[in-house]
Amino acid sequence: MSAVVSPGNLTPMASRPSAAKKQPARKAVAPAKAPAKRAAAKKVPAKKAPARKAAARKPVPKPAPSPTGGLYRVVRAVWLGLAHAVGAVFRGIGTGARNLDPAHRKDGVALLLLGIALIVAAGTWADLRGPVGDLVEILVTGAFGRLDLLVPILFGVVAVRLIRHPEQPEANGRIVIGLSALLIGVLGQVHIACGSPARSEGMQAIRDAGGLIGWAAATPLTFTMTEVLAVPLLVLLTVFGLLVVTATPVNAIPQRLRQLGVSLGVLRDPEEDLLDEAYAEDDERYDEQWREALPARPRRRSSAPQAYDPEVAEEEALSRRRGRPRRSAVPQPDMQRGMDAVDVAAAAAAALDGAVLHGMPPSPVVADLTQGVSVGDREPTTPTPVPAAVPTPTPVPAARPRQERSTPEKAQSGAVPDLTKSPPEQPRELPPRAEQLQLAGDITYALPSLDLLTRGGPGKARSAANDAIVAALTNVFTEFKVDAAVTGFTRGPTVTRYEVELGPAVKVERITALAKNIAYAVASPDVRIISPIPGKSAVGIEIPNTDREMVNLGDVLRLAESAEDDDPMLVAFGKDVEGGYVMHSLAKMPHMLVAGATGSGKSSCINCLITSVMMRATPEDVRMILVDPKRVELTAYEGIPHLITPIITNPKRAAEALQWVVREMDLRYDDLAAYGYRHIDDFNKAVREGKVKPPEGSERELQPYPYLLVIVDELADLMMVAPRDVEDAIVRITQLARAAGIHLVLATQRPSVDVVTGLIKANVPSRLAFATSSLADSRVILDQPGAEKLIGKGDGLFLPMGANKPTRMQGAFVTEAEVAAVVQHCKDQMAPVFRDDVTVGTKQKKEIDEDIGDDLDLLCQAAELVVSTQFGSTSMLQRKLRVGFAKAGRLMDLMESRNIVGPSEGSKARDVLVKPDELDGVLAVIRGESEG
Repeated sequence: MSAVVSPGNLTPMASRPSAAKKQPARKAVAPAKAPAKRAAAKKVPAKKAPARKAAARKPVPKPAPSPTGGLYRVVRAVWLGLAHAVGAVFRGIGTGARNLDPAHRKDGVALLLLGIALIVAAGTWADLRGPVGDLVEILVTGAFGRLDLLVPILFGVVAVRLIRHPEQPEANGRIVIGLSALLIGVLGQVHIACGSPARSEGMQAIRDAGGLIGWAAATPLTFTMTEVLAVPLLVLLTVFGLLVVTATPVNAIPQRLRQLGVSLGVLRDPEEDLLDEAYAEDDERYDEQWREALPARPRRRSSAPQAYDPEVAEEEALSRRRGRPRRSAVPQPDMQRGMDAVDVAAAAAAALDGAVLHGMPPSPVVADLTQGVSVGDREPTTPTPVPAAVPTPTPVPAARPRQERSTPEKAQSGAVPDLTKSPPEQPRELPPRAEQLQLAGDITYALPSLDLLTRGGPGKARSAANDAIVAALTNVFTEFKVDAAVTGFTRGPTVTRYEVELGPAVKVERITALAKNIAYAVASPDVRIISPIPGKSAVGIEIPNTDREMVNLGDVLRLAESAEDDDPMLVAFGKDVEGGYVMHSLAKMPHMLVAGATGSGKSSCINCLITSVMMRATPEDVRMILVDPKRVELTAYEGIPHLITPIITNPKRAAEALQWVVREMDLRYDDLAAYGYRHIDDFNKAVREGKVKPPEGSERELQPYPYLLVIVDELADLMMVAPRDVEDAIVRITQLARAAGIHLVLATQRPSVDVVTGLIKANVPSRLAFATSSLADSRVILDQPGAEKLIGKGDGLFLPMGANKPTRMQGAFVTEAEVAAVVQHCKDQMAPVFRDDVTVGTKQKKEIDEDIGDDLDLLCQAAELVVSTQFGSTSMLQRKLRVGFAKAGRLMDLMESRNIVGPSEGSKARDVLVKPDELDGVLAVIRGESEG
């Protein structure tokens, strides 16, 4: 970075050091003179020595002017003038080349190589005459010998590669090294095959062989170890160059040859045969499972005797251990079918373990299979016979436990149990627990490849627009007589931050007061001043770029992949103003609020977040609940195996799902408390290593808990429908769910105080603010201004937990085609296994009328008494129910309003309108249950 200095500041800054140097010299001389005078006064007290005058210097005689010296000065001046002119021209060309777009520079190099290829082809193929032809013959034919005909093809191939793949500059060095080794090896072999001519035989003989390159490669080898060893060594060098050019390791040669045969059609891919044989039956079963699980379509039952039922599949998964490898290239082809009635009964008993005590009844299939099970002792009795065997795949072998990730709780707490030692004391009773989150367990899950995401080009470090803005800022400081200078800048994809250093005794307020003048000078209203830049003694001025750049999600994830970070909750956010990629783990945030106006980039951020999780985590690692009240934002992710429930679009169902998350959190804490662990990672590691086991006699099977990620796309819609329930659930989750592995991402486009309440803000520490329409909205999101000056389209301020100031960044972008490709890969790997108890609260909730109040039991007794006796009398209710006249009259009025009895007819008994066989339906209606 070149510093720009104001011309008016050069003279004072240059004069200050000289003045500072002179003052100490005067002070050092003055004390030395005083003792000398005192000593002279003591020696000669009566007579004072006269002061000596300095001797006058003799004038130096000037040399006589000579004609030779004058001519030398003229020649020297002319030479320096020409040198400065030529240097200025070349420096101007170099500066222009630096300001040139990197893509244009690469195209220029490619076209130059293409032109050289044409000239060499004309000289070697067409026997070009003239100076150019002679030069080609001397250089190309003399260097490459008989293989000079291949040099134009080589230049052409390199030029075409630079034109077609300019985004892969990292492979250029590898290709240069590989081609060099390949050429040296081949030309050396050609030279030996042509008889190894020496220099004494003439240059023409060398040109007819391997050229100078072949002579230089082969002659030392043949001279030191004869041709018997020289040829194998050159062959090995040739093979090495070929492997380097094709980026093929030695151990991958058979695989590459097999792939080449498959691509040419000579061989058939054996993996396709295995997949066709293994999944011929699974495709139909997975399609049927997803059709059954869709909430918007009516359930269709197949008439086949062995039709696939998702409820049965869910309960069968309880008896299988998870433990598949995290990464695998090919799913397991060996899948057996069949499961007897005893295994189904065992799975059903495990599902019922603790479910009744927590108010979460199992599915109807499990209830039918577990008739006669005692909840107190958890001992299953003889199961009900199953009419047909349920097809189920055999689980794959258990995988090795992955390395655990460190968490803030484990770092801050000194009482974390040491998992390397003996496990804690087993509890006497296992806490009652509903079934854990389970997967289908029938295939090995392979993560999507990063090749599904496009690769972006290299970012710019400087452009002509940046130099123009530096000149404009310098002009503003000069006009307003502010001792400040732009010392550098860092260019981001959307904005550039210019660093301004102040002179001595210059207030920072002088820069901030010029905000409008700076905006006027650079012709941009979105100017943001940072005083100071964190970690630097400089003021930052952020100005939008006129040439914005795109940040691709694939580039950010590739950086995380190269860093070998296997955190499944690592999310790619974008790129900051310093050109660095912004990544953060949701497990450490631990909850985040994303807010911004319409069109500011909030939906793109949510897409990048979900896609990052799908790219890096298996359904065994992370499960998700997606809430989309808009019904159009998250439909692309419908059917991915990471979901535990279909995408929720009803705000009431969303409130129920949040209540389920609260129950899930409490159940996880029960296990953590029972076994003495403080974080879910410690518990999962102990389960994988077999250090914790359920008590004897328990039918429950301990398995690692996955992370649970809840994403709410529009919080405002939920707060409008059920504000109290939603706020209570969110507050409770954000307060406690961190150690249980449950994390929330709340997004809204209306960041007002009635949507993002104080309780929610206090418990959601990480914030991401996109462009807002007012300063008040920025204060709601970030508790500070700044978001109102963002320019939209992904420009945001990221404030993670623990940071003092937000980071300006450009959000990553992922296209719909990329999302569709990743979703299709995940859906091909595994079908979703949904939980039935996430959004069933409304179906089981009793809707009791408000006018009944606390009289529900008395009303049911009165209705049963009146219907069974077919006699409706107020005095009878007084006697039978032992209530007063007012209470009996109220019960009679309630029954009249529900068409159980007729209207009053004076002192006569009321007519009963309900028959005794309809009593059960009437009581169900009174209790708020569904009739029948």
